[in-house]
Amino acid sequence: MLPWKRALRPLAALLLAAAATVVPVATAQAETQSEAQAEAESGGGWNDYSCKPSAAHPRPVVLVHGTFANGVDNWLTLAPYLTNRGYCVFSFDYGQLAGVPLFYGLGPIDRSAEQLAAFVDKVLAATGAAETDLVGHSQGGMMPRYYLKFLGGAAEVHTLVGIAPSNHGTTLNGLTNLLAYFPGAADLLSTATPALADQVTGSAFLTKLNAGGDTVPGVHYTVLATRYDEVVTPYRSQFLSGSDVHNVVIQDLCPLDLSEHAAVGLLDRIAFHEVTNALDPAHATPTTCLSAVG
Repeated sequence: MLPWKRALRPLAALLLAAAATVVPVATAQAETQSEAQAEAESGGGWNDYSCKPSAAHPRPVVLVHGTFANGVDNWLTLAPYLTNRGYCVFSFDYGQLAGVPLFYGLGPIDRSAEQLAAFVDKVLAATGAAETDLVGHSQGGMMPRYYLKFLGGAAEVHTLVGIAPSNHGTTLNGLTNLLAYFPGAADLLSTATPALADQVTGSAFLTKLNAGGDTVPGVHYTVLATRYDEVVTPYRSQFLSGSDVHNVVIQDLCPLDLSEHAAVGLLDRIAFHEVTNALDPAHATPTTCLSAVG
């Protein structure tokens, strides 16, 4: 093999990993906060295990972070947004790789789904609720579907809201198609960061996940996508098919919204307003550009 090809094998995997990275707004804070610290510092709000769901919001909300993120920094805006509206809100870290600190959502996605199942059981036991609602960003909007479909999660989940979820994988604007031209790059990607390999369009994981239909009975699904998504591409691949699915393009609600993949999950109050509509459709109000200041 030519030397330049040997050099490009790890480079190709590195580029794919970098392109799929969700760069948090508050990385510095993530480096100093663990999940336990977040719980201790919640002050009766987010990750407050004494929180009891109200009659208005009878189900706790579990937030599921994306690839390379964690259960704190991914939700520094949405978690307070929901707690301020009376929800019991919880988050956690999943998908740890040995020897990789700070960044999560990197391990095999089927194993991450097992971690989600255990965390939901913990939240339900603490709150006394019979069901939970899940809100996830990127991988976190797709991974719960494995829990629902294969791990019994449908009996414990009422609603799943995916913000820019990788439901049918991503081509990264065609970048993943280049893997075939660099021998060993796909294997390297799978070994180093299994979750990234699992999210490539056509992966064995996604083939299994989507076989026989996108949804399971008894769960309400909402997908929020942005036309400017540069990570999960094409953006319409995020949409689900099924009888109880609400697929939304954020720009159809507010044409002025320029959020891309990271911002729509981290900062976008227009998307957040639509999250609350999905969690409480009986009291939904129209989502417009004014929702950004609501």
